[in-house]
Amino acid sequence: MINLTRRAGLMLPLGLMAACAAQPEMLPPADPTGRAEPEMRALLDSLQSLRGKPIETLSPAEARLQPGMADAVKARLRQLGRPDAPRPVPVVRDIEIPGLGGPIPARVYIPAEPPRAGQPARALMPLIVYFHGGGFVIGSLDAYDASARALALESQAIVVSVHYRQAPEHKFPAAHQDAYAAYVWALQNAAQMGADLSRVAVVGESAGGNLAINVAMAARESRTPLPVAMGLIYPLAGTDMTTPSYQANAMAKPLNAAMMRWFMGHYTSMPAEAQDTRLNVYGRAELSGLPKAIIITAGIDPLQSDGMLLGQRLQASGVQVVSQDFPGVTHEFFGVDPNLLANAGSAQRFMAGELRSAFALPAPAVVAPARRR
Repeated sequence: MINLTRRAGLMLPLGLMAACAAQPEMLPPADPTGRAEPEMRALLDSLQSLRGKPIETLSPAEARLQPGMADAVKARLRQLGRPDAPRPVPVVRDIEIPGLGGPIPARVYIPAEPPRAGQPARALMPLIVYFHGGGFVIGSLDAYDASARALALESQAIVVSVHYRQAPEHKFPAAHQDAYAAYVWALQNAAQMGADLSRVAVVGESAGGNLAINVAMAARESRTPLPVAMGLIYPLAGTDMTTPSYQANAMAKPLNAAMMRWFMGHYTSMPAEAQDTRLNVYGRAELSGLPKAIIITAGIDPLQSDGMLLGQRLQASGVQVVSQDFPGVTHEFFGVDPNLLANAGSAQRFMAGELRSAFALPAPAVVAPARRR
């Protein structure tokens, strides 16, 4: 009989356990679930080759230095002998937006060259206010640059990618306050950017998806012009960590259940805040009166159930919902180069197509909110 013991939730022979202990350089599986499709698996292999440390074992400062999916994409492109330059967008510039806690870093992407002297002014373009992921603790404009570029190019819309104050230096609801301040600023400055005030959407990934729907809810409550659509990419939409996808993907990469507990522990100041309607959205928030929701979920992701439960609650509240699940891929797949991951290209086209449909619908007359003095 072979004696077995548990390691990371798996049953392993004692001899293999001893071998692992004797070889500290031995890496854990790149895809612990065994469900990643081949292109996704190759990216997970690249991510593992960068030898990042488990986020949940680090301080926030250390965690912000760890390699992520954007780094894995570059490593994979180099491995294949391909250039790793970002997708070209005609105009990209960094700006700062006034916020309650000081200037908010942001980056503007415009998928059209500015008109030259003597040329007619360019027609106003749709505008997307985009919020990156990172569990309210990590993540940056650079880490999610590829997602913003894809949205600008595929949607033919101006994208304002917004950073926000992060925990634990800035606890809940600092990120939510910055997100709404950035949205109001975008409305006030749409014309100056060459954007159409009547065609503004919010889009976010992961924690950014939570910020995106919260911006729409805050706009509804304050009678600020609503976005025409909410793009919610594997959104953090609740705080129940016993959902089916949390259980099925507890050990997944690049996001696992332990990381989600680490993120929420750093962002919230007390357990009761986890039941705030801004965090437990599908469980407690009032969702009626919101604009069209475009939801993307990934099959290998603790947050898959979050997106699905949110879609069900939105539909029950009378909100239009279109959604697509992508089995075989993980959290963070959306911004990957489509030449490396076909599912990323499909997700980008799905989101952009639904956004363009929302932008094309007749919009009610809107009035820009008054500037703060």
